[in-house]
Amino acid sequence: MINTTDILLIDDDIQSNNLLRIALERAGYSEAALEILAHTCFTIVITDLILPDISGLEILKHLQDKAPQTTVILITGYASAETAVEAMKNGAFDYITKPINIDKIKLIISKALEKQKLIEENLFLRRQLHNNHSFSNIIGTSTAIQAVFTRMGKVVETDSSILILGESGTGKELVARALHYNGPRQDKPFVAINCGAIPEDLLESELFGHMRGSFTGAVKNKPGKFEQANGGTIFLDEIGTMPVHLQLKLLRVLQEHEVEPIGANHSIKLDIRIISATNTNLEEMIANGTFREDLFYRLNVIPINLPPLRERKEDISILARHFLKKSCKNLKCAPLVFANDVFGVLEQYPWPGNVRELENIVERTAALCDSTKIEIADLPTHISGINKPHYQVITTLPNSGLDMAFQLQQIERDWIRQALDLSAGVKTKAAALLNIKRTTLVEKMKRLGIET
Repeated sequence: MINTTDILLIDDDIQSNNLLRIALERAGYSEAALEILAHTCFTIVITDLILPDISGLEILKHLQDKAPQTTVILITGYASAETAVEAMKNGAFDYITKPINIDKIKLIISKALEKQKLIEENLFLRRQLHNNHSFSNIIGTSTAIQAVFTRMGKVVETDSSILILGESGTGKELVARALHYNGPRQDKPFVAINCGAIPEDLLESELFGHMRGSFTGAVKNKPGKFEQANGGTIFLDEIGTMPVHLQLKLLRVLQEHEVEPIGANHSIKLDIRIISATNTNLEEMIANGTFREDLFYRLNVIPINLPPLRERKEDISILARHFLKKSCKNLKCAPLVFANDVFGVLEQYPWPGNVRELENIVERTAALCDSTKIEIADLPTHISGINKPHYQVITTLPNSGLDMAFQLQQIERDWIRQALDLSAGVKTKAAALLNIKRTTLVEKMKRLGIET
């Protein structure tokens, strides 16, 4: 039993009250006085239903209004189905009749405490979730990122559709989560789906759901991401990869605020906020007919542009220190620091993979560092400049001429190898770092003779 739990007993039957009090004290619970109800929060209130000057139901309603975290158990010697139903409808945890069975009420209190513990754990996790996705987790002091903070602050309380624009690795999902967990829907679901990571023939079912028997393999009803996110926020990443025929269905969802699962003859009403993101130029896609203009305007009510890391160089040292501290904690190693000249090197690198690439580089460097200070030589060679790639910058044209195609192939080969290295050989991630399609990457690897 939990000895620090405060339980308030309210009963005009002194004998019953004393009996229950003694039993609870023996079980390890403490007594509390009626007169401090208005000034003290109790874990559990056990009250008689019929009292001389107030009813147990009135106490229940008062606590539901003023202290909803308190568990209320009603006791009465005049049981009826009507009062039991009313008590439970008004939020009573349980309803028992006299004569009191001490073992039974101790069991009820034990269950009530279990419920309280789950509620407290849930509240703690929600607070942690809020902290993990606060605006402060988007790090930077540059003018470019401060403009993002300003825009986010203006739209966080709204339900307007938001389109987050930016290169791969700039933190688009981080912004989407921050908008959700700091807005009015923070206690509702946040559902993210990467439209480019799901095969086209499965994407429709993932987004909109399906009914059993609607196609081969549909052995049971399955709610789609929109239905799962109902009441909260859905984040559609890489929206530019969505096939045109699904864009039309998405447009209907936005217009009608309802979704129709595959094979269903009914629609499901939605109360949902849509945040989408892309690293492609949707206006160019509209021009070449691969993205619907009407859908673009529905999604792009409020745009948020995330700057690439190369345009916010003053944030690189701040981010690097943050990622180093995080990496040391995750790796369970002694704290590391950067040598001062490292930051100048990091700021000169173009960071094609943006913040995600910086985080990966810092983690890898921390894991492989043999001292307490990270020096330039500890950085990957393509960043440090040590052991430069086998191509060189041309300052004068050699007399023998220059094989430009060969030099370009060497540059291309080095960049692909670096991307594969940073993505641990995962071609989809490497292609995203290079801002090309996966199929294009595979073709180039075959042409240049590159193995994963």
